[in-house]
Amino acid sequence: MQLVVCEKPSVAATLAKALGASDHKNGYIEGDNIIVSWCIGHLVELASADVYDERYKKWSIEDLPIIPQEWQFIVSAGKNEQFGVLRSLMNDSRVTEVVNACDAGREGELIFRLVYNKVGCTKPVKRLWLSSMEEKAIIASFADLKDGREYDNLYRSALCRSKADWIVGINSTRLFSKMYNKKLNVGRVQTPTLAIFLEREKAIEGFQKEKYYTMKLKADGLDAVSKKITDESEAKRIAGECSGKTATVKSVKTERKTVNPPKLYDLTTLQREANRLYGYTAQQTHDYVQSLYEMKLCTYPRTDSCFLTDDMGDTAGKTAGTVMRSLPLFEGIEFVPDTSKVLNSAKVSDHTAIIPTLSLANTNLDEVPHGEKNILFLIACRLLCAVSAPYIYDTVTAEIGCSGFSFTAKGRTVISEGFKAIENVFKQKQKCKDENEDNADEPALSLTEGQTIMGVSSDVCENYTQPPKHFTEDTLLSANSPHRIMRRFTKLQNRDNAQVYNYCTI
Repeated sequence: MQLVVCEKPSVAATLAKALGASDHKNGYIEGDNIIVSWCIGHLVELASADVYDERYKKWSIEDLPIIPQEWQFIVSAGKNEQFGVLRSLMNDSRVTEVVNACDAGREGELIFRLVYNKVGCTKPVKRLWLSSMEEKAIIASFADLKDGREYDNLYRSALCRSKADWIVGINSTRLFSKMYNKKLNVGRVQTPTLAIFLEREKAIEGFQKEKYYTMKLKADGLDAVSKKITDESEAKRIAGECSGKTATVKSVKTERKTVNPPKLYDLTTLQREANRLYGYTAQQTHDYVQSLYEMKLCTYPRTDSCFLTDDMGDTAGKTAGTVMRSLPLFEGIEFVPDTSKVLNSAKVSDHTAIIPTLSLANTNLDEVPHGEKNILFLIACRLLCAVSAPYIYDTVTAEIGCSGFSFTAKGRTVISEGFKAIENVFKQKQKCKDENEDNADEPALSLTEGQTIMGVSSDVCENYTQPPKHFTEDTLLSANSPHRIMRRFTKLQNRDNAQVYNYCTI
């Protein structure tokens, strides 16, 4: 008999249904020759410092650093009952094989292994690696279970990360808390993140705004601007000399530009876009997309890949067609998807990019909660954009001369809307305003070199330089990439204690 261990009860219920297990017991579901149970997240965790030695209950600099020689693990508080269920099932003589069906990633591997090791189980382990909760995907993945030993290095990686967090967090927190007589939480990730905030806040607080002026030159079909100058009287003099005069087009430069379709979403990019368009926090987006995954409406969310594997072209094409037919948001959009743009097995590690599933065709959208629905629409829109055509346009830059002064006019002519047509429909129907949108609304500019424009008007515009913007979750996620975090942490280690204290107490 197989014992299937999931990460959450909701996932266990879905797997049990697909595998024909329906007899609900206390903490597990049983079927013919199979038992499905769950962990409720982390059932086992690293022990606190005082478990190693009673003296560590009192914080003291003299005891640092605390580095366990043999690591100890305990059952997480309040989870003894479910741990007892799994211990009993793993020791059940009927069970001959254990299937690790925790989330297919580093953390899921750690959750299962810590329970398996804590129980002292030695029964063979198979690994279920799921990227979709659709019944067909579950059955297919169970028919292709991997040897659990193939994921030993993934477990070691997760365990190493967990121990590193413990060592840095326990020692640094105790050190700085004792040095400054107040509780200061210092961590491997959170402290460099605070450093990022501090650097930006210092830049904002220390910013000195400066006034500058520009002159506008206007006429029918012309809206040009001068370079910045700092002298108001000079700006007014130039505007006065140009007003009512004749301007001449000195040069016109046209450049064709092609913007390729965006890549599919990984989790971080999805979180950034959801924050920018809907104002969702990273955690909210994570929760919504995880819910969609468990509702079988999207593929596995915790991925760092923006591509699909080379054998998924047919799936991508069918899914794009399902999106166009099933979501009223994209009603009237018709094109032939070019799925080759999103296929690259070499850039897929554990999981593919996030896309909708074919279950969308049989889903009543009225039953999907509002937050999940917005994220589903966002994922669906990105798929359609990613397999669509490029956006092609011409930029026109004209240099205008008037009374010996130079002005610049810019315009844009769209040659082919490509994926932008889908993106614009989405933003219009969802009433999303994207502050990162480029100047796509620049008017067409029809000027020829040597052309004269009579009777122009000229005005002075007063402006101020702007400070850096405060971080949003979108911009913080961009600044908070792993290599930037480690670079800041290295810089932090080289600072004196007072500077580190400042980083920890923003």
